[in-house]
Amino acid sequence: MKVKIGILTLSDRASSGVYEDKSGVAIKEILSDWIVSECEYVYKVIPDEFDLIVQNLKDMCDAGCDLVLTTGGTGPAPRDVTPEATQQVCQKMMPGFGELMRATSLKYVPTAILSRQTAGIRDKSLIVNLPGQPKAIKECLEPIFPAIPYCIDLIGGAYIDTDESKMKVFRPKSK
Repeated sequence: MKVKIGILTLSDRASSGVYEDKSGVAIKEILSDWIVSECEYVYKVIPDEFDLIVQNLKDMCDAGCDLVLTTGGTGPAPRDVTPEATQQVCQKMMPGFGELMRATSLKYVPTAILSRQTAGIRDKSLIVNLPGQPKAIKECLEPIFPAIPYCIDLIGGAYIDTDESKMKVFRPKSK
């Protein structure tokens, strides 16, 4: 079964063409390096608008994305509403993802405590909020990704296989 991955960049300026989206591109490059399963990517750049984020998250999940990664909109600024939109569409929240990303980011920058990244499950999709900078995206994806394929297994999504020399994932040994 093909793995379907949604990448949703939240940026007023990138969506209006003021600058090129580098964050969404970075996510795809990182995952393409790690994942050996056949993948289909669904990629969109939209403004930081709560209702638009909610609708796009629903659309990506309802279209069968096993994993939806957002980038941007997780800080304390008034227009940063990605975590609230994620909570709105999820049946279960997975706070451990955000906790680990913040703990990891604190090794690099003291402002990591300002991040409100989170994760949650909508039906058979895992949604994870990532930061908005390519360097920070890689720093956050590296510690959490080992748990992502097993989480997707548990919710009934596609099986994600990785190049273990680049990204080793964890699945409990069957008895």
